[in-house]
Amino acid sequence: MKGFVLDYIDENEFNKLERSLKKYNMLAYKELNFNCYPALRNGEFLGDLVSRNKKEGTETYELKLKSDDMFSKVHGEVKLIYTVYKNAGTVMLKTITPEDILLEGHRSELGTYKGIMISKANASKDMFKIDLLNMLQDK
Repeated sequence: MKGFVLDYIDENEFNKLERSLKKYNMLAYKELNFNCYPALRNGEFLGDLVSRNKKEGTETYELKLKSDDMFSKVHGEVKLIYTVYKNAGTVMLKTITPEDILLEGHRSELGTYKGIMISKANASKDMFKIDLLNMLQDK
């Protein structure tokens, strides 16, 4: 066997996040599929090492994905969180953050405000952040 195998902790949930990422943040989705997955399969562990368990032989990483600057400021950084099981030759994909907005986008169509997607649950908060960031950029 050559390289590492990609597996999921919760495949159904991860696929929901991945599909939502594809719909609402294509830049991050492209980097995930065309740069990250091939690198992980080849044993190149990208991102920041968050924790290491020597007893079980695992390492957990957080990989920041490229994203629109305004999206990152309003909703948070897009990150892939995964755990590497070196002895088993497996990379366990945990989640993609920000989970809340991505899962909400999977459940129902999200609206946009000034080109940025907004949550239905926190629409006024998101619009306030967008307006505030636009005001700060104008100065």
